[in-house]
Amino acid sequence: MAPDEAVVGCIGVLLVHTRGAAGPGEVLVRVRGGSEAFLAWSAEPLPKGAPVLVIESRGSRQVDVIAWADPLDALAGDAGDAG
Repeated sequence: MAPDEAVVGCIGVLLVHTRGAAGPGEVLVRVRGGSEAFLAWSAEPLPKGAPVLVIESRGSRQVDVIAWADPLDALAGDAGDAG
């Protein structure tokens, strides 16, 4: 099956932890105006509930993910210091 390029660059949340090279987890990704579940592979283990960024599609509803920290969250923490 061809890679699903629409999902690359999307943010998701792990429903099932990943185990690095030992096996995939499952991620719920916001894509195409809704949410879809994919098998999620990562280089290192990531915990259930972790926010992730989809960096590649493997096709067949499988994606590669990395841990994600929204850079806007850091800016929101600084807003109280502006005054």
